[in-house]
Parts: sequence; structure tokens; C-alpha cells
Amino acid sequence: MLKMKVLNSIKKMQSFSESLRLEGKKIAFVPTMGYFHEGHLSLMREARKLADTVIVSIYVNPTQFGPKEDFSKYPRDLDRDLEMAQNVGVDVIFYPTDSQMYPAGYQTYVDVEKVTRNLCGLSRPGHFRGVATVCTKLFNIVKPHVAVFGKKDFQQYVTIKRMVADLNLDLEIVGYPTVREHDGLAMSSRNKYLSPKERQSARVLFRSLQLAEQMFSRGERHASVIIQEIEKLIKKTPDTQIDYIKICDATSLQDVRQIKKKAVIALAVKIGATRLIDNHVFGEKLKI
Repeated sequence: MLKMKVLNSIKKMQSFSESLRLEGKKIAFVPTMGYFHEGHLSLMREARKLADTVIVSIYVNPTQFGPKEDFSKYPRDLDRDLEMAQNVGVDVIFYPTDSQMYPAGYQTYVDVEKVTRNLCGLSRPGHFRGVATVCTKLFNIVKPHVAVFGKKDFQQYVTIKRMVADLNLDLEIVGYPTVREHDGLAMSSRNKYLSPKERQSARVLFRSLQLAEQMFSRGERHASVIIQEIEKLIKKTPDTQIDYIKICDATSLQDVRQIKKKAVIALAVKIGATRLIDNHVFGEKLKI
């Protein structure tokens, strides 16, 4: 196995990617905030199948965190991440600093409008502006042909696809299914914040999605009826506080009253102090 490169400089990353392109090599990119788990590694393995060179960024992006969110305590462990990435065949890690990504005088941001207004966009104002901005910057630095995103954050996936289409970026966005723990909990770097008791309560997110799909498969199409049952299930689970339960059109992310075409149920629930998200597209297989 070739030794994985770690690049900190934007100019060096751009130059390296340009040389690969001139050689006719295809580049697959996985943007991350680090603290890898099996979900991240699955994205890297998928990227490995799609291209000659796999580049992964590790950058905890400050512009997507609100003032009361967990930016400063977001888990970080670079040495661990580098070892895990090397073991799944990543070729390059791009690890920039804040001063490189947002130098003094920085003032340019990317807003993707309608698809970011609902769901997490309501409770995390400015979050998707930060996500769209950093992804645009990373795409211009890494110069990939394809980028792989997990569908656990379905709104992020839809937002990036919309942005890439709207800005005519020469890039394919690939969505990868949510990777789950043995009991269905979606893998997340934030799961480490959960106490053992909270970890048990967190299983209710997956159980909620299972219940929603069962109701849909029995013919229920009224969004309010499904949401009401999910709400009851979550509220009787200890240590839970619902941020939102919504059923939306899977493309526009606008709320729907009746499920007539492809729709997604999306949840955001605080388990103790930890906010977790999950989702399921109706009619698709819900598997662990």
C-alpha cells in the first residue's frame, strides 16, 4: 500500500489535483469534519470504487456552526483519522487551517435558497450557508470529478446537489445510504456524547422510521397521521426533546400533506443535550 499524503496547503492541494487531471486520472472526493466512524469509511470505500485517486478532507468548518452550537467541543483526533483513512486506501488527506480557508477580510458566501429553508434550516439559521460555502471552496481546491456524500444528512445531500446543478459545476454528486449501528442508530460523530442511558433512548429515532414505513406500507398517505404517531412514540421515551418531525417532498424538501410522490420523513431529536438527525425515503428498504 502506498503511503498516504497529507497536504495542508491549498496551493499544494490544487497543484497535486491538477497534475492528476493532466495525467487523465479520475479524482473522487469525500469531504468530512473528521473523527471517523464506519459511516465515513463506507463513503471512502465507495469513492475507491469510483476513481483512480481518493482525496478526503478533514476540516471542522466554523461557518456552519451557530454561536450556541458545539464547534469548540466537536470531537477531533487527527492521528486516529489518518490511520483509519490509510487502512481503507485513501490516497490524500487535505487538512487545511481556518486561516487558509477564511483569511482576514473574507466576505464571500454561497446561499442555496429554497431547499435550505425547512428542516435543519429552521433551527440552525446560517448552517447551510456555511456548508454550501465550504463545499464550494473544497470543490475548487480539490478539483474532483465525483464527490460522495452520506444520505444521513439528507438535506445537506439535496442542498449540495442543487448547488452543483445551479452553478454548473463540472462534478458528479453521489449519495450513499445511511450507515447504522447494530440496533439501527445512524452512525454519527456526535453519538459519543450520549451516556449509556441516552444511548438506549436514541434507538427511538430508528424505531420511529420503522413505524413510519410500516404505516406507509399499510396504505397511510396522510402526513399528519404518521407524524402524530411518531410524536407519541418519541415523547414517551426518556431524555427526548423533539426539534422537528416532518414529511417532505424528496426533491424540494417542502412539507407535504399527502404522500403522492417520492417523500422523505426527517427527524431531529435532542437526546439529553445531544441533537441527532435521521431520515427515511418512503418505499425504500429500511435496513441496518
